[in-house]
Amino acid sequence: MISANIPQTPAVANEPVRNYTPQSAETVSLQKKMDEMSASVIEIPCFINGQDVSTGRTEPVVMPHNHQHVLAHSHLAGQAELHAAADAAIAAQADWQALPWQSRVAIFLKAADLLEGPYRDVINAATMHGQSKNAFQAEIDSACELIDFLRFNAFFYEQIMEQQPISSPGVWNQLDWRPLEGFVLAITPFNFTAIAGNLPATPAMLGNTVVWKPSGTQMYSAQVILNVFKAAGLPDGVINMVAADGPDAGAALLPRPELAGVHFTGSTPTFQHIYAEVGGNIGRYNAYPRLVGETGGKDFVFAHESADPIAVATALSRGAFEYQGQKCSAASRAYIPSSMWADVKERLATDLASFKMGTTRDFGNFINAVIDERSFDKIQSYIDFAKSADDAEVILGGTCDKSEGYFVEPTVILTSNPKFKTMQEEIFGPVLTIYVYDEKDLDETLALCDQGSAYALTGAIFAQNRYVINHMADRLRHAAGNFYINDKPTGAVVGQQPFGGGRASGTNDKAGSALNLYRWLSPRTIKETFVPPTDYRYPFLG
Repeated sequence: MISANIPQTPAVANEPVRNYTPQSAETVSLQKKMDEMSASVIEIPCFINGQDVSTGRTEPVVMPHNHQHVLAHSHLAGQAELHAAADAAIAAQADWQALPWQSRVAIFLKAADLLEGPYRDVINAATMHGQSKNAFQAEIDSACELIDFLRFNAFFYEQIMEQQPISSPGVWNQLDWRPLEGFVLAITPFNFTAIAGNLPATPAMLGNTVVWKPSGTQMYSAQVILNVFKAAGLPDGVINMVAADGPDAGAALLPRPELAGVHFTGSTPTFQHIYAEVGGNIGRYNAYPRLVGETGGKDFVFAHESADPIAVATALSRGAFEYQGQKCSAASRAYIPSSMWADVKERLATDLASFKMGTTRDFGNFINAVIDERSFDKIQSYIDFAKSADDAEVILGGTCDKSEGYFVEPTVILTSNPKFKTMQEEIFGPVLTIYVYDEKDLDETLALCDQGSAYALTGAIFAQNRYVINHMADRLRHAAGNFYINDKPTGAVVGQQPFGGGRASGTNDKAGSALNLYRWLSPRTIKETFVPPTDYRYPFLG
């Protein structure tokens, strides 16, 4: 039975973002931590049932902006370790879910305070080194957003626990908010440290136990997240971290009868494969697994002739090129009216010419490296395709160099074909494709935007006329799960703009809101009758 005691979690607010201005105390402190961490090479073992597990099968973790600099050696799990992690999660669940909900919440609130304080420089430095994020992007992600996830999820959990049904005379009705039966598999991406922490932490806070498979290119900051959870008092077996090849992890864990759910952020093809595997194994499971996925995007900016061209250009400069376009929300296609194109192009060219590109240690660099060679080669292939096309041209940027780091110059492609390859396919790099349309073709171009890709994650419109804003928003209602008016399509804030999209972009379960938490709970309805009847006869029988 649930406890009638619903303690109030601490007041919640978004974590303030530090600015890291030159020579400030916070900048000096972070740079000192970066220097300290880069001076050594660490081992990153698997973590199973509270124990470090070294497998001897390792892969290097390197700086993307200096790929000869090895930060760590990450131990890869094989079938034995993957099954051991699932077994540990299953064995830990009874004690973990029996713990009062507020005691579970306290662990993650403590983790948030550790991230805010003694681990802030550590988590930011790890993200900057291992994922090539500049200081401001790392601060927003690995410190502030992860702190927000942990604190707001505690607040949302309290609100859910308070939701109880009405009762009639002589009856007390209750809802028992239970965790799922079995283990949750959390598969996390390289591009957001906050997502890597949130995907295992959310189900765990609610009483589930987790096998967490981070991305191989995020293992350096994943190890820091794990250390924070351990320092916060997380019991053994609740979250088990295993680095593994994706196919190995899927082969071991997806067919297991105890699979309770998959919490996923990554590519659309990978999530579709997981969906198919779970469907193919549906008769094996003890219960229907919950599948929660946030996947790809081909996110748009659509400008009306009434918009401010400088605001449009600024949204493109930030939205397309922050973190090298490696955000699933990044602006990667734009629809610009012909009357403002000259002004937008001029401002874009000015902005891109002012971008500095290089290592994360230099806080003056706006652009850093893409994550690895595979990503670099993919992005370069799209740029080369545009350079050789008859219906497109590279008008800004386009230079790629991987001799020292995986550097791709921010690139703008202009196309006369609204269905050009780079207008439709996700590139996941600093490449923006622009289609210039005739103002009289507004509705036809809105239809092209709506139908222009398989995705529906984020999108932005720019206009001043409120009738036009409403019209555009209505025509693009299903084109984006996160929709922005006169702002770039990136930068969703926990508790303010819950994040997720539909179509090929995922299940739209909205991380950063209570909606995501419901997916990891299984409610039980309890009816208690205080004075039960002793005669089967109803009054209608006479």
